[in-house]
Amino acid sequence: MGQRMEAAAGCLAVLGGLGAGLVVWAVRAQGRVDRFEQGPDWRVFVVELPLCALGGVGAGALAGALLHRRFRARRAAPPGP
Repeated sequence: MGQRMEAAAGCLAVLGGLGAGLVVWAVRAQGRVDRFEQGPDWRVFVVELPLCALGGVGAGALAGALLHRRFRARRAAPPGP
């Protein structure tokens, strides 16, 4: 794989992780944003949204790095008999 393809794959892995983090946040925060006869819970936006987004980005970056190492090791190995 060329360097551009590796960079694109890494960017896609990070964006996929960000999307997954936002989906997890949306599912978890569904009923807590507006509660009955109460004001909105701003901690959902101020604390949990950035944590889920950063966690997703970190997970995507880790997955991209692990895949890169695995394919690099496979490519560098000498061919079998």
